[in-house]
Amino acid sequence: MVKKSKRTNSNTPVSERDFAKIKHVKPRNKHQVDYVQAIETNIVTIGLGPAGSGKTYLAVYEAICHHWAKKMKRIIITRPAVEAGEKLGFLPGDLEEKLNPYMRPIYDALYDLTDVGLIKEKVERGYIEVAPLAYMRGRTFNNCFIILDEAQNATLEQLKMVLTRLGENCKLVVNGDPSQSDLSHKSGLSMLPEVLKNVDDVAIIYFDASDIVRSKVVENVVSAFAKHEEKNEH
Repeated sequence: MVKKSKRTNSNTPVSERDFAKIKHVKPRNKHQVDYVQAIETNIVTIGLGPAGSGKTYLAVYEAICHHWAKKMKRIIITRPAVEAGEKLGFLPGDLEEKLNPYMRPIYDALYDLTDVGLIKEKVERGYIEVAPLAYMRGRTFNNCFIILDEAQNATLEQLKMVLTRLGENCKLVVNGDPSQSDLSHKSGLSMLPEVLKNVDDVAIIYFDASDIVRSKVVENVVSAFAKHEEKNEH
């Protein structure tokens, strides 16, 4: 579902993609095409669907392209600090060392798309920030491309907090799989499409098991779990 978009600098498409130091990426199925187009032409894009469907990777690619094209000065990538059955307090090291493994998938995508040294330089200079969601509170973002990943582990109040941080010339991509929440209560992500369904410049893209671009067995496993959960609901 894509709502009407009002053209601003931030949602003017990146027409030139031939960046010398960035891996060229093409969407691999219809939902990925819709997702990239939605990011290009809207201020807020919400990607919902199973792991392995390319949501995070394509969002990071879009963020890098917007930064390299000088449409956005900074890239901010965040995740809720909720773990699948683990507690950060039990992990060794200081806070940064505790969080590094949790944020590793983001760095993996960044490093795959361009030079590791270049990414590290951008991080050191503050052009790229990877941080837990709690660090976003109280801030206002201007001239930024923001990705909220693993958003199924965010409450509705946390999602509202991020959405209301947007300032001038920003994009926000919110990704997640509502069926994979680690929260003890209902995920805010599952309620977000209903809340934002009549808001302009917001696109909602749904992925399914057929969009998974990992091993074929992953697609089959996701489908099997979906059937099992559907049967248990009745």
